Amino acid sequence: MILLASLTVLLPFAAALAGFLLGPRLTRALRGGTPPRSPLRNGPALIACVPAAAALVLAAIVAFTVWREPGTRTGALAVVDTGTVPIRVGLQVDGLSAVVALMVCCVALAVQVYSVVYLDGDRRYSSYAAFVSLFTSAMLLVVLAADLIVLYVGWEVMGICSYFLIGHHWEEREYSRAAVKAFLTTRLGDAGFLVGVIVLGVSAGSFELDDVLRSIGGLSETTLTVAALLLLAGVVGKSAQFPLHTWLPDAMAGPTPISALIHAATMVAAGVYVVARLFGVFAAAPAALAVLGVLAVISMVGAALAALAQDDLKRVLAYSTISQLGVMAAGLAVGAHTPAIFHLLSHGAFKALLFLAAGCVIVTTGTNMLARYGGLRHGMPITFWSATIGFGALAGVPPLSGWFSKDSVIEAAQHSALHGGTLYDEVRGPGLMVVGSVRLSETTGSPPHVPLTPAISDALLKLEPTYGQSIPTGIAWLVYLGLLLTVVLTAAYAARTWLMTFFGEPRGTHDVREPSKVMSWTVAALAVPAAILGFFGLGADELRPHLGSALLGAVLTALGAGAAFVVWNRDPALDPARALGPVRPVLARAFYLDELYAAAIVRPLRALARLVVTADARGIDTAVVETGRSARRIAGPLRVPQNGNPQTYLTGLVAGVVVIAAVVVIFQ
Repeated sequence: MILLASLTVLLPFAAALAGFLLGPRLTRALRGGTPPRSPLRNGPALIACVPAAAALVLAAIVAFTVWREPGTRTGALAVVDTGTVPIRVGLQVDGLSAVVALMVCCVALAVQVYSVVYLDGDRRYSSYAAFVSLFTSAMLLVVLAADLIVLYVGWEVMGICSYFLIGHHWEEREYSRAAVKAFLTTRLGDAGFLVGVIVLGVSAGSFELDDVLRSIGGLSETTLTVAALLLLAGVVGKSAQFPLHTWLPDAMAGPTPISALIHAATMVAAGVYVVARLFGVFAAAPAALAVLGVLAVISMVGAALAALAQDDLKRVLAYSTISQLGVMAAGLAVGAHTPAIFHLLSHGAFKALLFLAAGCVIVTTGTNMLARYGGLRHGMPITFWSATIGFGALAGVPPLSGWFSKDSVIEAAQHSALHGGTLYDEVRGPGLMVVGSVRLSETTGSPPHVPLTPAISDALLKLEPTYGQSIPTGIAWLVYLGLLLTVVLTAAYAARTWLMTFFGEPRGTHDVREPSKVMSWTVAALAVPAAILGFFGLGADELRPHLGSALLGAVLTALGAGAAFVVWNRDPALDPARALGPVRPVLARAFYLDELYAAAIVRPLRALARLVVTADARGIDTAVVETGRSARRIAGPLRVPQNGNPQTYLTGLVAGVVVIAAVVVIFQ
């Protein structure tokens, strides 16, 4: 099992190395010629897609094995002795990591296949495909790591790859600035994340995830709270949550398949995944969960409002990603880590679908602007129906995947609010918990559904600290009401985007047609999991739709989508966002947070930097340079007797002898 998991990580890594070294040469060896060329004669495409497909097969085998025989498998490939706390380079496979790894491989393969056509003819396609492979390998390392330091390595490699991929078109200053902004903003959070990892590992005496979770009961609440808050800084940066979310909309400068990769299953999902992986730490630090809940509400409601007013299709989806990640974070804040991960999976499917469908629309129309679309459904039927499923899942239309997953989060938040902020796992019944796909009911005294194996005992020990913990009731209600408001807003902006893109009269002069079979059928393939993934949750009680929350969610979705339709139907040629009136510019600029950060942080820091440069140039530099010059000036006269001329030395010697002799004669 660990060997298969290792190969799943190593195959994309090997593909990246081969792509960097051999990509264009392989094309020449295959006589690929100039674009457009067959994918079978495209060297970088073969190097990227074949290992990605093999990694997907291996990930599917691993997930199937875990499904048949639930439990945790851990293996160490090497142990690095640091002198204090050792680092075990190993992987861990359980229900959570197996299913997330499978999703990552699915989206990565779809993006690689789609990019073969989307970037055909791009002179840097080879390095692009190699960076996507390296990015995929890094995300799989984050998902399957058994050690916090190993996880951190994948975390950082992924950040560096995103910098290169977002700045793929670095010749344009706007794009390179977006890459730098993403890199610096996420690094800001990563600094706290690294310190949190060190605090947690040193306190626990081990960086291994199992050891850290087992040691929670022996750590002080202060240590756990500090560690959780530091980890949360990295989570907020990576998952683009308030206040470090501003890099994500600008990251749209990257090629559209990269937007799909980053926004769906990989980098932005990593933060949510880490919270779920270390949920025992956060559950034992209610203050950190309360902070997470507040940040989640601000992120999901604020980003949904911003998405409602955007003109750019990709920026609509970017703000939608921030909002939906806020929904997952809200679920984690109330203790519903299984529903949150379920929403992460369904979101990965329908958001990858929406971004790749947006790529089809952009290639056809030549623009990102919604105002230039309209009536595309007739000429692009595959993209239209696929995108319809994607927007429906995003809005939470039954019975698409987003409806199931969003309902489970709302149900959890409702229970937590009604039970005084108690975490969802405890609310659902005394001692009832889910470990991977194994259900346990140890504390009720009823027989467990499966034999109590050592692996399950270990899992129980991991989750034991979650008992007796809660968040403030006010935070629980804030999360619940924020989720309900987000459902309305999500339905509204999804309906507005869908109507403006595919309905009404065409507003551009483009020739409307599907861009290519590879691109359109890749989008259609992603529509399948976006439509049916929710049904896989019917086997678990906490993921099954509940009548009250399901009806409430459906009504709120209809309310938001209906409002958008009514406004659009009055004049389909105009943007329904005009109904926002004077508030629209504020929402379109995302509450002017970029301007606020520029005024409060960027400009003062630049002024301070200029001051430091001036002080360095006129103070320190001048002092050093003048000291050198003074030494040279003083040394000039003294250097005369030491000029290397023997005649001068002899003259000096003779003169000295004469002087000494004169002195002796005079004073004798």
